[in-house]
Amino acid sequence: MIILYGIPNCDTVKKARTWLGDHGVDYQFHDFKKQGVPPEQLARWAQAAGWEKVLNRQGTTWRKLDAAAQAGVHDSASAQALMLANPSVIKRPVVDWGNGITVGFNAEAWAARV
Repeated sequence: MIILYGIPNCDTVKKARTWLGDHGVDYQFHDFKKQGVPPEQLARWAQAAGWEKVLNRQGTTWRKLDAAAQAGVHDSASAQALMLANPSVIKRPVVDWGNGITVGFNAEAWAARV
């Protein structure tokens, strides 16, 4: 089962959900604002894609963090701690395809998977 992780009001997640629906892809949605992100799941994402890719440093949530919190992110462990405390700083969507993950929405890459 494909699992799309994100938050429902995110524009990129909305595009991703629309794309999956338009292509007849059956998936489960995991709202990590409401349901959280299990630490072991986040660790798998960081290992598979790299914590630098999973951590969204371009988003509003990151920009609203104080300089000390931003400076405190220097490795996978510190990035994961921040992402667990502030799930909105995770780049969205994260999709578990069953045979790997993708971070962010890329229609071309997704088309190759379905």
